[in-house]
Amino acid sequence: TAGIKKDIEKLYEAVPQLVNVFKIKEKIGEGTFSSVYLATAQLQTGYEEKMALKHLIPTSHPLRIAAELQCLTVAGGQDNVMGVKYCFRKNDHVVIVMPYLEHESFLDILNSLSLEEVREYMYNLFIALRRIHYFGIVHRDVKPSNFLYNRQLKEYALVDFGLAQGTPDTKIELLKTAPSEDEQGSCSQNNPTIALGNEVSVSVTAPKQIAPQSASKAADKKASSLSKIQLKQGRGAKEDSLHHSVQRSVFGERNFNVYSSTYQENLSTKLTKQSKMIDVSSRKFVTKKKIISTKTVSNGAARKAASGCLSNLICDCYATDRVCSVCLSRCQQVAPRAGTPGFRAPEVLTKCPTQTTAIDMWSAGIIFLSLLSGRYPFYKASDDLTALAQIMTVRGSRETIQAAKTFGKSVLCTQVVPAQNLRTLCEKLRGTDSSHKRSQGKVPSKSVNGSVLPVAADKPCAPKTLRKQTQPLKSFQEGDGAFETKAVDMKGWDQVPDEAYDLLDKLLDLNPATRITAKEALLHPFFKGMGL
Repeated sequence: TAGIKKDIEKLYEAVPQLVNVFKIKEKIGEGTFSSVYLATAQLQTGYEEKMALKHLIPTSHPLRIAAELQCLTVAGGQDNVMGVKYCFRKNDHVVIVMPYLEHESFLDILNSLSLEEVREYMYNLFIALRRIHYFGIVHRDVKPSNFLYNRQLKEYALVDFGLAQGTPDTKIELLKTAPSEDEQGSCSQNNPTIALGNEVSVSVTAPKQIAPQSASKAADKKASSLSKIQLKQGRGAKEDSLHHSVQRSVFGERNFNVYSSTYQENLSTKLTKQSKMIDVSSRKFVTKKKIISTKTVSNGAARKAASGCLSNLICDCYATDRVCSVCLSRCQQVAPRAGTPGFRAPEVLTKCPTQTTAIDMWSAGIIFLSLLSGRYPFYKASDDLTALAQIMTVRGSRETIQAAKTFGKSVLCTQVVPAQNLRTLCEKLRGTDSSHKRSQGKVPSKSVNGSVLPVAADKPCAPKTLRKQTQPLKSFQEGDGAFETKAVDMKGWDQVPDEAYDLLDKLLDLNPATRITAKEALLHPFFKGMGL
């Protein structure tokens, strides 16, 4: 198109060194911090080689760019991790040149993949994650579009380290000093109030409301801050744009994914503006005289000195579905939350300040969940707390609350939502569950809250040739009136082993401390027979 041609011309102007080396063909990707182009390079041998040119936006922090390059050069180039060929810079414009891997769209191939192909896909993803985690790199944005897959060549590549962070013992020196995504300019959520419906409310607070005194002002702010978000539901809530039709995705996008209309109405969201922050120096705070239980205050409360954030005040709204004026006066809690909605781990959604490589394993688990269920995207929420509520509907509210306690968060949910059996859920969504009969239109089955979960016959999870047949397919032969029996190739989906769902359960462990690692995942029985 004319717009893309103009972008290519601008890129040549911004980085003129490219003109004599590359012939840019087209734009093949665009994100928040960069655009990616397909180009060919004329080699000395006379052959042309395809390259991917990643043009970083000029406002990117220099340290962030350098850190991404170091991730590619140190960890990349092997074990399914993308490497780097060259890097060009002119003033504030930087272009990273990488090998080009022709790849399929995840959505296009999702319903035609065999179980064996899914096994190979996940195995190779864990090889890539084992590699980067060994170097202390937390990718933070693991998702299908960042794990390139060439189905014919069986080649894989983990790409895009633009949001990567380092572990405390990272081997990537520049990740120790690279700015966070918040410093890059990505927005961090304030404390929104969100309507969700059916009188279900969820709030997240820091149980340790007052932390021990810190020498650092920044650390002092983080320790004393309180993040408390309420999700309330009223019958008058208007339907969000994500929930405008009866046939929906598992959690909101596109028609090829289906969930019940009743459930949609229950999850319809309404975002209301946050209460304005009032100048704490000019207003009086009225707190109840009653003494708050010491269970809500950390042991260091008595030693905590008064600060500008009024962290010395004790609130009386802990573990309730409201936010008091004391909590509204506290400094905003800061924690990394970079990543793609639907793939963020519970510890990211609840603003846990200490995040590890386990967040990448959760994201890998969401990919595996999509592959087993045939639904993509599986989760899609407008905000972090809605995303947490969606996770509860699969993993259970009590389990989520208990796990949150392990990383210092208190989650309040007014309704008990039981955990679902992962096999039952995936088989129903994929349409391979033989326990229910198919009929014209929709086939109802129970969801977690007792509402009806329809599976549309006109939008099957898998192509007709892959759908399970309870009876052999028969075709009538003209002339002799004989019937010929044909078997339908299910590509292994009618015999998914228990090991697959055991691995999925370990990947979607709500507790990051016990969540399976990439190294452990490669040794899981699901991959038996696949050599390292």
